[in-house]
Amino acid sequence: MASDKRIKVTLACSECKQRNYNTMKNKKNDPDRLEMNKYCRFCKKHTSHKETK
Repeated sequence: MASDKRIKVTLACSECKQRNYNTMKNKKNDPDRLEMNKYCRFCKKHTSHKETK
């Protein structure tokens, strides 16, 4: 029952659109799309990564 609140999401680079990271998020605490600054190995720099479907 507790695992129903946490879902798996994929993060994609906002510049090159590559899907680089998988993470978990709490659907109740974060209902909107997640956005983080992470390292993109394709761009070779830190970029903004947004949640995709």
